[in-house]
Amino acid sequence: MHQLVQRQREYFNTGASVPKQFRIQQLKKLRSALKENEAALFEAIYSDFKKSQFDTYVTELALVYQDIDEAIRKMDNWTRKQRVRTNLVNFPARSYILPEPLGVSLIIGAWNYPIQLSLAPAVAAMAAGCTVVMKPSEMPAHTSTVLAKIIGETFPAEYFTVVEGGVPETTELLNQRFDKIFFTGSTHVGKIVYKAAAKHLTPVTLELGGKSPVFVTENCSSLKLAVQRIIWGAFLNAGQTCNSPDYILVHRSKEVKFLELCKKEIAKRQIAVEHGNYSQIIDERNFDRLAALIDPDKVYCGGGTDREQRIIEPTILQQVSFDDEVMQDEIFGPILPVIVYDDLDDAINSVRKLPKPLSCYIFSNNSNEKKKVLERISFGGGGANDVVSYIANPHLPFGGVGNSGIGKYHGEAGFQAFSNYKGILEKGNWLELPLKYYPYSKTKLWWIKQFFKF
Repeated sequence: MHQLVQRQREYFNTGASVPKQFRIQQLKKLRSALKENEAALFEAIYSDFKKSQFDTYVTELALVYQDIDEAIRKMDNWTRKQRVRTNLVNFPARSYILPEPLGVSLIIGAWNYPIQLSLAPAVAAMAAGCTVVMKPSEMPAHTSTVLAKIIGETFPAEYFTVVEGGVPETTELLNQRFDKIFFTGSTHVGKIVYKAAAKHLTPVTLELGGKSPVFVTENCSSLKLAVQRIIWGAFLNAGQTCNSPDYILVHRSKEVKFLELCKKEIAKRQIAVEHGNYSQIIDERNFDRLAALIDPDKVYCGGGTDREQRIIEPTILQQVSFDDEVMQDEIFGPILPVIVYDDLDDAINSVRKLPKPLSCYIFSNNSNEKKKVLERISFGGGGANDVVSYIANPHLPFGGVGNSGIGKYHGEAGFQAFSNYKGILEKGNWLELPLKYYPYSKTKLWWIKQFFKF
């Protein structure tokens, strides 16, 4: 691992990865390599998750292609020297901000979207001019192997390489000195990564998770459409999505109708692996964890499990409280608890007592309700009258806050995550005022005070 990182550092120090044209060429090479290997990636994802080609393209490859195209289009703008105003104290001079790549980056991907959550930050790093050591999750083993093969055949290891393996390999990588670490995964492991990075004062981006709430208020007049969107987002990838709805807060006046519509929507969409719109649970350990969260007395619909196939039916739980076991940690699976509330302010305060979530959503036709939820609750990102989809807008930064993460990416935010922005003051030589030089005087101080006002 030390030699691998050292080779990348030596390569980065040559400046080869910095020119804009080089960055664009490498991004195009990545796009072409992924296109040529789509069939292998589809097969690998299916082997790991039983996820269909449709879902793999929409939730994995399409977002990576979008990030690549966005970076290529915006490269000139992102990398340009940005002129800023110079204050009177520094006259005569010009000031500008100069972005530079941080250097050798480590990207640790997550298992739930093993292509997108490994390659999207890699695209950002390449766009910024960094070299990349990518560690995909070992849990979807077929996908990890295919990614390693694609990257290994497309790029020299000193520029972009993949390290496969589990905890020992990841631990050894974290013992090395990187210039940037990007981690996607659980809050527990995020703390380990953060601690390792602190030894070298390495900047980090941590994309974690949390219990993302969905408010369905008494002023949600489009309840059928709201349910359609919520059910899609909640059971996409069998709920193994970091910004999917984790629980519902529904106004008492809407509870009965909401539950009825949820049951009908699940049946209508025929959510199942055999229909190509559902996935397996990643492994038996997570299957057992999720199955234990299903309280038979609170199952409104679903609840069926098949351990051999690692399948849990889309499950709605009713009459749930914040004290229930299912509400203690992020669920990360196809279980959707429904909590009834009477007063929106009380519901908001209950959410505010929990760790800050990655996402928050509200379904309402009342602008005051939307404003109240979106402004009073601290979260990474989200929206009104939809769930999950904001991740597909490259113009919106994506990331958490507090327990749900540190830092943002996607689009320009990703470029910024792997860049250092240098503030430069370039002084003219045709004038030098004597005010700052010794000997000091009351008159000089008076003039300096005036200059600082402008």
